[in-house]
Amino acid sequence: MLLAIDIGNTNTSYGLFERNSLVGKFDIPTAGFSLKRLKAHIAGADISSAIICSVVPKATMVLAASLKKFLGNQPLVVGKNVRVPIKNLYRHPKQVGQDRLVNAFSAATLYGSPLIAIDFGTAITFDVISRKKEYLGGMILPGLDMSLKALHLGTALLPEIKFKRPKEFIGRDTESSILSGIVYGVAALTDELARRIKLKIGRDAVVVATGGSVKLMKKYCQAIDFIDTGLTLKGLNLIFNLLQL
Repeated sequence: MLLAIDIGNTNTSYGLFERNSLVGKFDIPTAGFSLKRLKAHIAGADISSAIICSVVPKATMVLAASLKKFLGNQPLVVGKNVRVPIKNLYRHPKQVGQDRLVNAFSAATLYGSPLIAIDFGTAITFDVISRKKEYLGGMILPGLDMSLKALHLGTALLPEIKFKRPKEFIGRDTESSILSGIVYGVAALTDELARRIKLKIGRDAVVVATGGSVKLMKKYCQAIDFIDTGLTLKGLNLIFNLLQL
């Protein structure tokens, strides 16, 4: 079995692949990692290899060292000893997060191109793939939880509230107004950015969305064609398989 790992700023997602099928998936807070905690999730799984994609360098070092002791071999790390097989047209290619490249490669492989991959994570990212399956670039903006925290920390009177579905479109109290503004605002932004990107790369472009908040946001976004919560993990599995050829 292959253990695919996507280390994010908030959570780390783990996927167990057997014969190219995602047979298990779980999350552990990135700051709360321990080998003991990981072992509890994968007890009984016959894991032979691991591949990591990360946006948190310190967490990568800790996890890679733990996996080397546990598996007896060095895990593959995207961007270090593994390259994402996609043509990167970013002005400064090394500035692109490896998770974004993995998402782009995974989405283009699984859903075709041209394509827009949206990740509703700690940050919200839009990644744009051309008809030739080239990585063109995209957009980065604050995630939903981050936006809620920014409103609280940047103002004197607005309270800190937890992210959840807004009860109403026109808020009639402070909490409802904030939730409505954030959720409907991000949804409107998502739909409009997708529309504008399609004008650049093709109106037939597919929109694939992933990330921790995607299931909630799907209700409010009209532009999303497919939801794939395992998009990054599936991309890691695809990359691992290419290395075995």
